[in-house]
Amino acid sequence: MAGSLLSRALGALELLAQHPQGIALQHVADSLNIPKSAAHRLLASLVEHGYVRQDSASAHYVLTMRLLTVALGFLALSGINDIAQPLMDRLAASTGELVRLSVIEGEPPNQSQVWVGKAQGAQQGLRYDPDMGRTAPLSCTATGFAWLACLSDEEALQLVSRQGIATGAELGRNAPRTLKEVLARIELARQRGYAMVTDSSEPGLAAIATAVRHPVHQGVVGVLSVSGPSARLTEERMQALAPELLQTAQELGLGYQNSSLFGGRTHSG
Repeated sequence: MAGSLLSRALGALELLAQHPQGIALQHVADSLNIPKSAAHRLLASLVEHGYVRQDSASAHYVLTMRLLTVALGFLALSGINDIAQPLMDRLAASTGELVRLSVIEGEPPNQSQVWVGKAQGAQQGLRYDPDMGRTAPLSCTATGFAWLACLSDEEALQLVSRQGIATGAELGRNAPRTLKEVLARIELARQRGYAMVTDSSEPGLAAIATAVRHPVHQGVVGVLSVSGPSARLTEERMQALAPELLQTAQELGLGYQNSSLFGGRTHSG
């Protein structure tokens, strides 16, 4: 029973996170497939604990900033700032592009890749923004391909199938549309030692990414990427940036033991 309540509570929080404008009680009940009365009790408990509020005008339920506060507090204490900030700032200043770091969350087969930090161009400081904390799409991003390339085809396809192949008008013209096309991108990333995309996750965007590995057993603990406008970040330029990206990822891996963000987890590949 407790497990069921926890699952419902987490499901409600994830649902509300997808609707920043708030949603009605009936919507929550329908989405979680529970009676309206049960949804009301669940939301009332989340309101009581400060994670949700009810808008007085619309009566819709909305997430508060408490989850964000908890998450950013964890990041501040995890050691990621001390390890990643100077390295990401250095790479961002050198490339003049957006640098992002993701970590691998969960245990097989329920793993995901979550963006946790970034550094922008020559600006100092590792910043967190609305993209941070989001799960990275695996089927159309350099970040996704860089991680999947470290897994077997079977493991990679299992993760992509569970998340689903990204679709929608916001994708770029080069976004893979089938599992066969995804596998081809993964194999190319394996051959290169890093992944590159152009006009894939969105039009006009290019990115290069590589895995961050544990310094001893080489398990994947995260992914480091550089992205920018495809008119500026051409394939030739990304190839020229690859050695510096790989070097920075190696340095991040060496700092693995000093950050609880990576949690001692290992992800084979």
